[in-house]
Amino acid sequence: MKHSPALARLIDALHALPGVGPKTAQRMAFKLLQEGREGAKELAGALTTALGSVGRCRRCRMLTEGELCPLCADTRRDDALLCVVETPSDVVAVESSASYRGRYFVLMGHLSPLDGIGPEQLGLGDFEKLLAAGVVREVILATNPTVEGEATAHVLSGLAQKHGVRATRIAHGVPIGGELEYVDGGTLAHAFQGRQNLL
Repeated sequence: MKHSPALARLIDALHALPGVGPKTAQRMAFKLLQEGREGAKELAGALTTALGSVGRCRRCRMLTEGELCPLCADTRRDDALLCVVETPSDVVAVESSASYRGRYFVLMGHLSPLDGIGPEQLGLGDFEKLLAAGVVREVILATNPTVEGEATAHVLSGLAQKHGVRATRIAHGVPIGGELEYVDGGTLAHAFQGRQNLL
C-alpha cells in the first residue's frame, strides 16, 4: 500500500533508528498518529530541544549540554586513566559496571575507510593532545571486539606508545563480535580486571 508523502516520510525516519524494521516503523507511525498525538508532540519537542542544546564535551566528546560533561566535571575521577570507547552508550555501559573511576574519550565511531571514517572523524588529534599533556598514564582501549574495533584499538595503542603511555585492552568476558552497550555490568567489571597490554 502506498502511504501519503508525510506518513511515508515519518515511517522512513523511524525506520532509520537502530533495530527498527519497516513493519515496526509503520506500527510506530500509526500508533503516534492514531492514538498518541500528545505523546508524538512531546517526542517532537524533546527531539528538537535535544538537537538544539546537546553537543559534545570539549574534553571527552561525550554528549552533554554544557562545555564539560558531568563525568569530566567530576574532580574525584582519576585523570591518569583514560578509557577509550566508540559511542556514548558504551560510556553508560562501562559506568554501570561501577568498576571504573577514570576519564573517558568517546570516538563517536570506529575506523572505517570504506565509510569515510578516518582519524580526523574520530578526534584522534584531540586524543593525542590529551596524551601529550603528560597526565594520562594508562589508556584502556574498550572499543568493540569487531574487526573495525580491533583495527581502531591497534591505531590507538600505537599513538599511546608514541607518547610513552601504557595501552591496555579490555580482555575476557566481552564476547567476540559483541557490543559493549549490550554487555551486563558484572561481565564488564570482569573484563576491566583482566585487561592486558597490547604491546
